[in-house]
Amino acid sequence: MMLAQEIIRAKRDGHALSEAQIQSFVQGLTDGSWSEGQVAALGMAVFLRGMGRDEAVALTRAMMHSGRVMAWPDMPGPVLDKHSSGGVGDKVSLMLAPMVAACGGYVPMIAGRGLGHTGGTVDKLEAIPGYNTMPPPAEFDRLVRKLGCAIIGQTGDLAPADKRFYATRDVTATVESVPLITASILSKKLAAGLQGLSMDIKCGNGAFASTPAFAQELAESIVAVAGGAGLKTRALITDMNQVLGYEVGNALEIDETIAYLKGERVEPRLHEVTLALAAEMLVLGGLAADSAAARLKLQAALDSGAAAEKFAQMVAALGGPADLLERSSHYLPAAPLRLPVPAPRAGVLTQMATRDIGLIIVEMGGGRRQASDGIDFGVGLSQVRPLGSSLAAGEPMAFVHANTQAQAERAIASYQAACTLAEPGTAWQDGPIVMGVVG
Repeated sequence: MMLAQEIIRAKRDGHALSEAQIQSFVQGLTDGSWSEGQVAALGMAVFLRGMGRDEAVALTRAMMHSGRVMAWPDMPGPVLDKHSSGGVGDKVSLMLAPMVAACGGYVPMIAGRGLGHTGGTVDKLEAIPGYNTMPPPAEFDRLVRKLGCAIIGQTGDLAPADKRFYATRDVTATVESVPLITASILSKKLAAGLQGLSMDIKCGNGAFASTPAFAQELAESIVAVAGGAGLKTRALITDMNQVLGYEVGNALEIDETIAYLKGERVEPRLHEVTLALAAEMLVLGGLAADSAAARLKLQAALDSGAAAEKFAQMVAALGGPADLLERSSHYLPAAPLRLPVPAPRAGVLTQMATRDIGLIIVEMGGGRRQASDGIDFGVGLSQVRPLGSSLAAGEPMAFVHANTQAQAERAIASYQAACTLAEPGTAWQDGPIVMGVVG
């Protein structure tokens, strides 16, 4: 047994940790033999001193093996997944999993809850009455094999070391370390037994990676460490300087997902990100020769209704209503008030403080301040106008879905404060939604 303080001392002094030292640390995380103070100290030492690629690979693999590791023997197609670093209005996973399944991929998606200003895929799914995000492992296995996709919540037995380490990092200001973020994300994905991973690194004022340089560093780290651990990965850096899609809020985002899959309401930027990430998955899995061929296949799955059908089957198989796609308004929780956010004056919408818009949802009860908080699924924002929109004075920039007049008025004022209107007629040019590709 190695002494915890000697491992901490080595990293504190800037030395690379050996695989044995890293395994000893992860063992201590898992069995509780490392104290909270020791875990925090090593987290801070790594935060300040960094980690080399080999160390990050060793940490990722050790955390992956700290719990159950899934296997998918005898699968008729490739086992693929995607992960996003989190944004506002990001419902891509909900659309992408059934699209990829309709093209022959198998997507065992273990998704997270929302924390801070970003919404969580699991919270969105729990807005569907009856949807069970925690099925037994054997049922999850059966559904992925049968349907091609299932989206569930994180189970405690996958990479348990990461869960403890992340909780400590969260309260000791050591979350923003690239090697530690890398190991946290990849240990869970490797434990899911994947053959290919498409990574979405959000970049901008609504993202964890606020600068292009940080997004690039994180993307390169994830692709290199995943490769070192034996998982083929491509990372896309995508723009998060505005809300993704038209809706924000749990039930509203499920509604937008359904409208998208049925081809009724397709926001161009959301469509582009979804297609780009799903195309990478098909190429990684050998289901398409290149990105262009993959996109054609994915669009065909949308146009034929095959992707919508996969989503409907998944919802029903996990306990949700069988006719959700036909009667979504009957099932999805809705807030009693829907009020416009009037543009305070005429002008062109040139900027939005996207993180602040995400926090409006949290303020209204649609997100969590603490992990134990409950969620109000009905509140949110709809018909969000994108950057570049020309608005007349008083024209709606979005609609607030709220429970009380007072709550709505606070949200309206916050939304107005988060938006910048330039003079009418100001020229505005949208940058590419996919800002870079790594891998």
